Amino acid sequence: MAVSGRSVAPELTVRAPGGASLPGLSTPPLAQRLGWALSDTLVLTKRNLIVWARVPAYIFFTVVQPVMFTLLFRYVFGGAIRVPVPGGYVNYLIPGVIGQTAGFASFSTAIGFARELQRGGIDRIRSMPTARWAFLAGRLIADVLRLLVTVAVMVGVGYAVGFRFSGGAGYAVAMVGLAALFGLAICSVSAFIGLAVKDEESVQAFGLVWVFPLTFVSSAFVPVRAMPSWLQGFANRQPFSEVIDALRILALGHPVQAAVGQSLASATWQSLAWVAGILAVFTPLATRAYKRA
Repeated sequence: MAVSGRSVAPELTVRAPGGASLPGLSTPPLAQRLGWALSDTLVLTKRNLIVWARVPAYIFFTVVQPVMFTLLFRYVFGGAIRVPVPGGYVNYLIPGVIGQTAGFASFSTAIGFARELQRGGIDRIRSMPTARWAFLAGRLIADVLRLLVTVAVMVGVGYAVGFRFSGGAGYAVAMVGLAALFGLAICSVSAFIGLAVKDEESVQAFGLVWVFPLTFVSSAFVPVRAMPSWLQGFANRQPFSEVIDALRILALGHPVQAAVGQSLASATWQSLAWVAGILAVFTPLATRAYKRA
């Protein structure tokens, strides 16, 4: 554009810390802001993956725990537990361990956020021109990718000890996808805990206190009907049982629907409702805790 015979440079768009626009400069278009936010999220996801790649022992021990649960229940307790599913207890067990792993994997999410707070990592990120929610989203995406690696290992170990998919390849992929979504939801809870508690040692002490009852008082390892009657109502209507029953139906196909007392459609929709509800509650809480950290 020309003014008094001179050309004037177009307005500059500059990113401020937190992704906001600076006073006196134009606000970037929505598409550009979304592009920046996506780029920030991918960079911070990569940051977490690189950190883990440089500490392979972390990934190793993350995978070892569910493998230990699988072998323990398969060969120590499995012979004493009768389940009405095709293929016996091992087919009942593996979807349960995968559901439990989705919960236990979130433990490191809480510790990671508390550690970043204590070491100033979040302050450094927030001082940069990054989207406000990119740090949170990047960590959650990285945790879901880590969970997928663990689930893949669990399926391999399951096949080694006798587990078999009988619902078809499509249902097997759907089972892994549902496990990943459930892991994302539980990680959002842990993210809020880590950002709200803030102290790493306190988070380590509290981290699994709420997950243990939900995973073991569920249909993960034993049929709910084997529990005391006063406990069955809670066990049947809590998110881990709902999701694990859906994982089991997807893994084993229609014959197991009668055993768990639900149809595939009913179990899937109830599971997705739990996932959506948890994300709807805890994602805003975690985002608010991050902004106030």
